[in-house]
Amino acid sequence: MSDAAKMVPTASQTVGPFFSIGLCPHNPSNLIPEQSVASARVITLKGRVLDGDGQGVPDAVLEVWRADPLGVFSGPDDVASHNASGVPAGFARIPTNERGEFEIRTIKPGVIRSSDEETHAPHLSVVIFMRGLLRQLLTRVYFAQGSANEKDPVLKVVPAQRRNTLIALQSGENENEFCWNICLQGDDETVFFEA
Repeated sequence: MSDAAKMVPTASQTVGPFFSIGLCPHNPSNLIPEQSVASARVITLKGRVLDGDGQGVPDAVLEVWRADPLGVFSGPDDVASHNASGVPAGFARIPTNERGEFEIRTIKPGVIRSSDEETHAPHLSVVIFMRGLLRQLLTRVYFAQGSANEKDPVLKVVPAQRRNTLIALQSGENENEFCWNICLQGDDETVFFEA
């Protein structure tokens, strides 16, 4: 039997409570480009990552991707759009604080047209890492009162009674501030997608 035939996959391990050590300082915690687009709307998204008991998760890390106001994502080869640290435009890594809170400052993304001509409503793609997870969680956050939400192909496949878990609501009178919590379990569990 060859050595290759004897090899077995490495066992899965839970991700640990160590993400904010060394990873987060090198990545921006906001998604506002250094060369700001004049027509771009700057918004703030605040929320908490909550466990099954409704308690804040203090050591989660959110990786967030967003398209630009024209609905275009920055790719790894789009070096001109990277910031001074080499991080692609539209990407941020945000740790939660001791109460499980996070805050994201960004420009509001535009409507995204996929290669098959489907129209995706403005949204942020969010990946959650935290202790106890064997695999990261993938979700999206949309914005309340977005006219394109009704046509979004991803929202259409989510049962109507669960869509609210993917919608950030306007926070009070400020039309540029939104609130959205990520619930990991329970009655209000956020919709997560297969990667």
